[in-house]
Amino acid sequence: MSLLSRIKPKGPNGFGYGSTAADVTEGIDLKGRTILITGCNSGIGLESARTLGARGAHVIGAARSLGKAGEALAGLKDSTPVTCELSEPDSVRACVKAVKALGRPLDVILCNAGIMALPKLEQRHGVDLQLFTNHIGHFILVTGLLDSLSDAGRIVIVSSEAHKNAPSEGIDFDDLSGEKRYSAWRNYGQSKLANILFARELAKRLKGTSKVANALHPGVIQTNLARHMNVAARVGVAIANPLFLKTIPEGAATQCYLAAHPDAAAVSGEYFSDCNVARTSPQGRDMAQAARLWETSEAIAARV
Repeated sequence: MSLLSRIKPKGPNGFGYGSTAADVTEGIDLKGRTILITGCNSGIGLESARTLGARGAHVIGAARSLGKAGEALAGLKDSTPVTCELSEPDSVRACVKAVKALGRPLDVILCNAGIMALPKLEQRHGVDLQLFTNHIGHFILVTGLLDSLSDAGRIVIVSSEAHKNAPSEGIDFDDLSGEKRYSAWRNYGQSKLANILFARELAKRLKGTSKVANALHPGVIQTNLARHMNVAARVGVAIANPLFLKTIPEGAATQCYLAAHPDAAAVSGEYFSDCNVARTSPQGRDMAQAARLWETSEAIAARV
């Protein structure tokens, strides 16, 4: 447990910075529920799969390879591994097809996978790889599975406080390729802003149903998501770890809360941190930009 876990107060719902995935799901019976998790093979995705599976859910775990997914889910009694490489549309669509073939209504789609702070610009299909992987891939996955979502289904999208590093105008629609102004953290922030805007627009489109969509900041956690950071940054993270970084069980808490806790069923279109509603940047509340991002994402998805 970090120092902050001990001193930060809990939020209105009784959970907070130091809460773990096990804490927020204690006493919750998920038998009969089906939960799809991307990035199930490591970090907070693996912890979420283990925790939600232990509560009785059937976990469909997606990873870049079937082997990685299968290994991650090996200890669960009721699970299905699937392949989903979010940067490759064909792989995402094959995942959609495989999930639909199971014939199970989805109670939760947990968009957990992502990449962070690539030091040099990489692209897929003419789009910055961070934006494509973190947002477009999940956009194709979620929209492809909307008709498989149960009547009270939940969509949970992992974003980050790093969304505040996005361009001051928000999504830079004139440079989605990253060729004009690429920066590792600026572009990562843009992809995380896209996650929030996607959740808000999705919630708007689900209004009038019992289905919900929310985004979240898991906290700062030392996982392999930071593998692209330079040596100095990684050393700094390692030094800070005992004092300030969340543990992996703490990092998985907010997404497990949104996926499983009864109270989260009544909230949609929000951004959570430490298991409670939090405030985004002004750009993260821009619904006109959220609508434009949806249209742009549809156009990209249609051509790739």
